[in-house]
Amino acid sequence: MIAASIDDFRAMARRRLPDFLFEYIDGGSYAEETLRANTADLAALKLRQRVMRDVDGLSLGTTLMGQAADFPVALAPIGLAGLYARRGEVQAARAAAAAGVPFILSSSSCCGIEEVAAAAPVMLQLYIIKDRGFMEDLLARTAALGVETLVLTVDLIVHSPRRRDVRTGLTGDQGAAARLRRAVEIARHPAWAWDVGVRGRPHTLGNYAAKMPGGAGLAEFTAWVSRNFDASVTWADLDWLRRHWRGRLVIKGVLDAEDARDAVAAGAESIIVSNHGGRQLDGAPSAIAALPRVVAAVDGRAEVLMDGGIRSGTDILRALALGARGVLLGRAWAYALGAQGGAGVTRMLALLRHELAVAMALAGQRDATAVGRDVLVAPPR
Repeated sequence: MIAASIDDFRAMARRRLPDFLFEYIDGGSYAEETLRANTADLAALKLRQRVMRDVDGLSLGTTLMGQAADFPVALAPIGLAGLYARRGEVQAARAAAAAGVPFILSSSSCCGIEEVAAAAPVMLQLYIIKDRGFMEDLLARTAALGVETLVLTVDLIVHSPRRRDVRTGLTGDQGAAARLRRAVEIARHPAWAWDVGVRGRPHTLGNYAAKMPGGAGLAEFTAWVSRNFDASVTWADLDWLRRHWRGRLVIKGVLDAEDARDAVAAGAESIIVSNHGGRQLDGAPSAIAALPRVVAAVDGRAEVLMDGGIRSGTDILRALALGARGVLLGRAWAYALGAQGGAGVTRMLALLRHELAVAMALAGQRDATAVGRDVLVAPPR
């Protein structure tokens, strides 16, 4: 099948990947109410079709998190992407660079930042954890590579249960039955097994390998995370971070207006409205529902982006209409990578760029940086 949409890439990834990996990408927390709301609330926003508006010379270019972007999209941090395709983070970073959009490397990536930054420009996503010595080391390594932007994720102080991962055996009981089920799934997907299982080694979490000399595989990493994710973190901890990071600081995971004001006061230059793709607090608002309140609270003092539920160029236009400077793609590029590797990410970005250009033209818009609420038929109050 030739992919013509994000849904097509999703279907292709489902066929190619073992189920424990596909469900990890696809699933959310608990009953997945927020996961579904991310897409449903976007679809509920209707666009005004405008005619005879002179949209010749339409411009999609912008800047996001201090970096020029050929259209208002960045690739969000996705953990374990190196298990979706061989050295997956490297392939995705190269695709993003070729498309002229920013790439944010997850600290939980299979490929370490040195490997990815050697292939293409990156930003780094990070959590504040108890092991501050490890954080200092990773920040120093990152700065030494010339990376200018740090994306701090603040909505993962604890892991929310994801029922799909329990059912597939990715989390929970790791006894013989779970290991056998994973082995059977791998055997059922020989193309993936050859591309990733054999040719994609090493299967470690590269950014953590130096901290865990005995191995930075999934089991070691999970145990380390359970010991080190810091539930006591507050905005005051950003003072420590600023002493060790001189570059641009982006805060990801804000849904509340008061939190947005606190993020600005703490020195964030950019804020990403996000509910972690519906993978944390189930029942929280969708990203698009939270966006207008955050934009109003920030009041121009920081750049605002949105992450969650973007599946088309029309979704990008909807987010721009409600005040986002741009959007992050998460599952969209994970599906594409899982389906066709870096070539899939390249095609996915080209599809969304074309869809956005068409949507803007039919809505009478010429400049992606000047889209306003009047694009919507009935803007929310």
